[in-house]
Amino acid sequence: MAKRPPITNRIRDLRALKGGLSQVALAQEVGVTRQTIIAIEQGRYSPSLESAFRIARLFEVDIEQVFGWQGPPKALNGAL
Repeated sequence: MAKRPPITNRIRDLRALKGGLSQVALAQEVGVTRQTIIAIEQGRYSPSLESAFRIARLFEVDIEQVFGWQGPPKALNGAL
């Protein structure tokens, strides 16, 4: 089984807040397939940076209001 990417998202919630925007309509606006939107929503696929920005702009929010990162905790040794 493939490991899920550490990217989380609120796309489904934001679609509902946008008047029930369909996955098809979102896909058309972003320039991807409905299957891609489904995979992103389910956390099985991380969008390209360009697609992530397009999604955030469509919902008129900052990218971090759509996507989150659940990676390993930062090292406490001061390294970036």
